[in-house]
Amino acid sequence: MRITAKEEKHFYDIALTRAERIGDRTARHLLSHFETAKNIFNASSRRIATLDGLNHKKIEALRKAVDEKAIRKELAFIDKYDIKPLLITDEQYPRHLKACPDAPVLLYYKGNVPLNNVRLVAVIGTRKNTDYGVQLTHALLEGLQGQNVAIVSGLAYGIDVIAHRKALQLGIPTLGVLAHGMDTIYPAQHRHVAREMILNGGLLTEYSSGTGPDRFHFPMRNRIVAGMCDVTVVIETERKGGAMITAKLASSYNREVAAFPGRTIDRKSDGCNYLLKTNIAQLITGPEELIEMMNWDQQVSKPAIQQRLFAHLSDEERVLIHALESSEGMHVDELSLKTGMTTSVLNHMLLALELNNVVRTLPGKRYRLP
Repeated sequence: MRITAKEEKHFYDIALTRAERIGDRTARHLLSHFETAKNIFNASSRRIATLDGLNHKKIEALRKAVDEKAIRKELAFIDKYDIKPLLITDEQYPRHLKACPDAPVLLYYKGNVPLNNVRLVAVIGTRKNTDYGVQLTHALLEGLQGQNVAIVSGLAYGIDVIAHRKALQLGIPTLGVLAHGMDTIYPAQHRHVAREMILNGGLLTEYSSGTGPDRFHFPMRNRIVAGMCDVTVVIETERKGGAMITAKLASSYNREVAAFPGRTIDRKSDGCNYLLKTNIAQLITGPEELIEMMNWDQQVSKPAIQQRLFAHLSDEERVLIHALESSEGMHVDELSLKTGMTTSVLNHMLLALELNNVVRTLPGKRYRLP
């Protein structure tokens, strides 16, 4: 099999996602040992079999995944439409999502916004919104102008597309997470919005071309929205639905969740009221409260820590401080990935450093330098 240098960059990444018995967790397990997808496929079956959970059937599935014709077709598609495959080990992969245990091992991204250089705000809600939902969405986004945010949603009917359209109107980057491949847009009525989003924001999916909007893809899509964002804002929703799934997922990932309250007799606010009642979400009534909740109202200066302070730090603490230096706020799970330390070790270390005013605690188990 002959693969050009350009093709090889993504050939094996795509092959890894095609193995039927290899899910995201197993693929991530393999990458942690072999570092690259190419190394996985070049490894002997005996070597792979030494890893926990890799039985004969899974190894056979890996071998069958290298379908040159199918992979070349996908490579031609992403090259033609300027789509960027992002492996979970890539720097460009959304760092918050990378910290989630069930994160997709590969994402396809078409857009122009660096995913790790903006504050990602998920704005979600019912597909059958009321005028109240429209007003809340518009007011929220108007108040988030100038906060270095990008609005994330699912390009669905209702609150999703209302948020996307308002962001485009205000010049705020907006990202749509799709439940299908990039060769289609669902619903088709939102194609024009999707084209505009690519010019200021983008589209993101874990699905290769030719994958349709099957029903079970939408809950899977929701975990990406929940995991990649700094905060998830629920505008209005009933007790059951995709927005509720996303909010609960965000909470399970230790992400911030906010919700607007509604009247107790309004079905479209029943879900929001439930999230507030059960402390899954924090109550907000406008953008100012969200900004305050996320500590975005404070203009934080980041002077380098004095050398005299470093003299009192252990080697492990210096590694931790170095990891925080380029971040506006990092979750403890991200710190664990970046430093190689366990969360229990980090929690003890962070507490000691906080007491000595070396680090500062933010909402949602996030930390930054003072």
